[in-house]
Amino acid sequence: MFSSLTVSLRQLLLALVLIGIVGLAIELLLLRHAESFTQLIPHITLAIGLIATAAVYFLPRSGTIKTFKLVMLLFLLVGVLGVFYHLRGNVEFALERDPTLSGMKLVWKVLRGATPALAPGALVQLGLLGLIFTYRHPALTGSNQSKPESVD
Repeated sequence: MFSSLTVSLRQLLLALVLIGIVGLAIELLLLRHAESFTQLIPHITLAIGLIATAAVYFLPRSGTIKTFKLVMLLFLLVGVLGVFYHLRGNVEFALERDPTLSGMKLVWKVLRGATPALAPGALVQLGLLGLIFTYRHPALTGSNQSKPESVD
């Protein structure tokens, strides 16, 4: 009973990663988030994530799981980097408009700035979900149950 429940939870986690990747990719396209190389980084990361997610679903072997895990670590890195870039851009914009800003007034302006400061954190969330998916994955332990069963 518990092994089939675990497989079902794995499938749900992978589905959430897939939905999140597709949703973020569409969101970035709608926002035309492609004005510079740094704005293309999440597009590239999401494309790699989509390929890795499909590979894990169709070929749940040790190599694809390990690769997926690395891609999810990349999601964490790119998400943190994105938050940094968004915050930095908001600081520059706020100080350009009002060079006297400092302390909590500056922090407040930066967090509520033109660029959504914490939006790239969505990549961090997807990366964490993906890493949870890989945790004690049967394909990594040599178990015969490497292919997820269908959810009824």
